[in-house]
Amino acid sequence: MTYPCPSSRKPPAGSWTQLGLLILILLVAATLRIRGIGFGLPALYDPDEPLFMMTAIEMLRNHSLNPGWFGHPGTITLYGLALVDLAVGGIGIATGRYSDASAFVGAVYADPGILFLPARFLIAACGIICVGLTWRLGRRIGGATTGWLAAVFLAVNAVHIEYSQLIRTDIQAGVFTLLCLSKSISIAETGRWRDYVLAGLFAGLGCATKWPVAVIAVSPIVVGIWRIGQGHPETRKLVTFALATAATLILVSPFLLLDYPVVLHNLAGEARSAHPGATGRGFLLNLLWYVKNPLLGSLGVIGLCLAAIGAVLFVRRNPFAAIALLPGVAALGALICLQALRWERWLVPLLPFMAIMTGYAIHVLANWLRSRMQRRLRLVEPVAALVLLLPMLHATQLRAAARANDTRQIASTWIRANAPSDATILVEHAAIDLVSGPWKLLFPLGRSGCVDARAMLTRRLRYTEVERLRSDKPIIDVASVNYSRLDTCRARFMVLTHLDRYREERRTFSAEWQHYQQLVRGSVLRAVIAPQEGRRGGPTVYIFERMSGAE
Repeated sequence: MTYPCPSSRKPPAGSWTQLGLLILILLVAATLRIRGIGFGLPALYDPDEPLFMMTAIEMLRNHSLNPGWFGHPGTITLYGLALVDLAVGGIGIATGRYSDASAFVGAVYADPGILFLPARFLIAACGIICVGLTWRLGRRIGGATTGWLAAVFLAVNAVHIEYSQLIRTDIQAGVFTLLCLSKSISIAETGRWRDYVLAGLFAGLGCATKWPVAVIAVSPIVVGIWRIGQGHPETRKLVTFALATAATLILVSPFLLLDYPVVLHNLAGEARSAHPGATGRGFLLNLLWYVKNPLLGSLGVIGLCLAAIGAVLFVRRNPFAAIALLPGVAALGALICLQALRWERWLVPLLPFMAIMTGYAIHVLANWLRSRMQRRLRLVEPVAALVLLLPMLHATQLRAAARANDTRQIASTWIRANAPSDATILVEHAAIDLVSGPWKLLFPLGRSGCVDARAMLTRRLRYTEVERLRSDKPIIDVASVNYSRLDTCRARFMVLTHLDRYREERRTFSAEWQHYQQLVRGSVLRAVIAPQEGRRGGPTVYIFERMSGAE
């Protein structure tokens, strides 16, 4: 017997009003993601942004499609960034701004914003696409109202907005997650060959972007097995899905096989059991951390409760659609919570699902209220959405203000005001905003010790060299410097941005914590610049001054 998926009973094609509402939501999403997108530049505060950009630039310099790094694996993101770099450089050379490719690369090392800003726009565009795909998926499973509610909730989600402004893989992984889930629903509805192949294509692209997204393939697999159990002869189609997934992964990222020793090395580096500031505490405590921090902070208490209610209602009212969606979503959520580390960004591909379930709950509960009161009550959903949107927008504004006023930016201002022109300054972050100053800047670089930052940029240090020198340390900081080379880090002023991380986990990172204790011995703490919720973001920055004659 055939069980049609309830999502197949879609409402008629959207009216002009619905189309206008979608466009308005997308404009809001774009505005929130573009506003302040150049934060920090030319300084680089996120440690992984330089990783991706340097790798993309190196691909172009080597005239090679081999990224040489497969930690995420990040292939789709890196290829996209390489295209952005090529376009920006090509336009700059064609218009006479740069004489040749070498001059362009030199300008980028002096001012990373030349490339980083266009690259951030690429990720922001993917974030806007996520909002549109969320509308589409929500509409399929719960009607037009669920669709626009889900889209607007994702459009203003503070966490999703923040990672739409960073050069990372998480937002692009969310695009492929949504596309794969959409095809999973199509499989539940019709079981066409085309939908199995496309589901495999999107699962493969998702895996090539971020390894854990591969588990979203559980949804098409489960729904395919379910259809086979209902008597549909689709075993070959399910096998085709698996082959399409594997083939897509290899075709878009062939160097996963051709350069497998590097892949294994990168995966070993990513599979750390501890990371300063991000060490997990087991499945349940990790789950609680994700609920209390990124979810509660971006959805609010009411929104989080509605998302949970929506998931329960979805399973009860649309069991066949639930079979198509929930297995992959649950598998990805479980995988995230099982990891030894915990990062807010890992939750990004699941945020659209949370938005859809929130919108679904509001729509179902509004219909129930209308049936009980026997009134039309057209404004129930808009009023409920407004009640949720106000705290969500407040959270978005607080995080935007924090990004615009980073502690490291304030530390640079302090250095400009207080450091003599002949001073030597050690910085732990990529403080490129200080390079144009008169000081000698030192930057920690693993086995090389602390090196002259200006000279490092002048000779256009390659990322492969950075990877070799960091010796698999989780962060490029003072703790990554060999103890025997710690003397090279002695400077009159030391701007330390990772000290708190190691102090809080000094039992796990005792040797690394000793690096900081040894380095600041005999110094005076001149400034402590701490983050303030809603006003100032970033880590707590400590500025020490080494007094004359100190050992």
